Amino acid sequence: MRLYPLFRSLLFLLPPETAHRLTLEWLRVAGNFPPSRWMLERMFAVPAAPVEAFGLTFPNCLGLAAGYDKDALAVSGLAALGFGHLEIGTVTPRPQPGNPRPRLFRLPEDQAIINRMGFPSQGAARVAQRLRLLRRRRTGLPILGVNLGKNRETPLEEALRDYLELMRLFAPLADYLVINVSSPNTVGLRRLQGAEILRSLLHGLQQASRALNPSPPLLVKLAPDLSWEELDDALGVLLEQGIRGVILTNTTIARPVLRSSYAGESGGLSGAPLAARSREMLAWAARQVGDRLAIISVGGIMSAEEARRRLDLGATLIQIYTGLVYHGPSLIREILQATRGAPSLS
Repeated sequence: MRLYPLFRSLLFLLPPETAHRLTLEWLRVAGNFPPSRWMLERMFAVPAAPVEAFGLTFPNCLGLAAGYDKDALAVSGLAALGFGHLEIGTVTPRPQPGNPRPRLFRLPEDQAIINRMGFPSQGAARVAQRLRLLRRRRTGLPILGVNLGKNRETPLEEALRDYLELMRLFAPLADYLVINVSSPNTVGLRRLQGAEILRSLLHGLQQASRALNPSPPLLVKLAPDLSWEELDDALGVLLEQGIRGVILTNTTIARPVLRSSYAGESGGLSGAPLAARSREMLAWAARQVGDRLAIISVGGIMSAEEARRRLDLGATLIQIYTGLVYHGPSLIREILQATRGAPSLS
């Protein structure tokens, strides 16, 4: 959209959370009004290029990363932009406000964002109700994933309880589920990536999932700040426990050289500065797991060229978020046009 640079300049006059809330509301209204939804679908239409991954057929390789629509407010509007999958969340069992504001910072000089949101969520019950209504009223939706996180006050030793509650609630509503153990903004959460505690968590989830019908595939989202040894250990646990896919990566607490005055803010960094590390993690993981584990690559995909590069490095699917903020919805079509004919993993 040629108008997006002007639209972005107006949005960037507003505080980041205010701008995000406005765009999400616009997409909610546009998606729920059939004429405007139809117009969006026509504007962003690209021929399907199906991808097979963890037992599902995705309309195309590109998805929207978790964090954009945490509470499933604008699924229909986002779907009209051409995504092959949408990841809702992170959703927590009980409502929680997240961290105090300000907690979201734009770094335009670096094409980056820092967030320390802390899983603000309206809670699982409200999100599940929205998805139930959506499933009843709409057909032709892209693949829907739900990203699951524990509540802030839940002790780590009781984290399995939260994830089990969420898995059982969303199993009939989601096409796949993501166990988020890698956000840097919930104290202690990343300790769940350690091999032994991760093994115990996933073993409990997999055992419970066998009793569910339907039982959607489970994926795990990992941090870019793991060492190579830690990544190898985590991937080994995922393979051992029969996890179907891994999402690489979440935001980083590392701080490469940044130009913005907000560079010193705490929280997870996303966008262009994350690209190199995310690419390295993808290439390493692809060599380690081969075709035994589907990989969704996310982090720093700001162009169609970068998207194509991730697929060439071994990603089965890719996701964007910060790229959408800086380049607008035209980036979706550019990526899909550049990645048609990408290989698939069954």
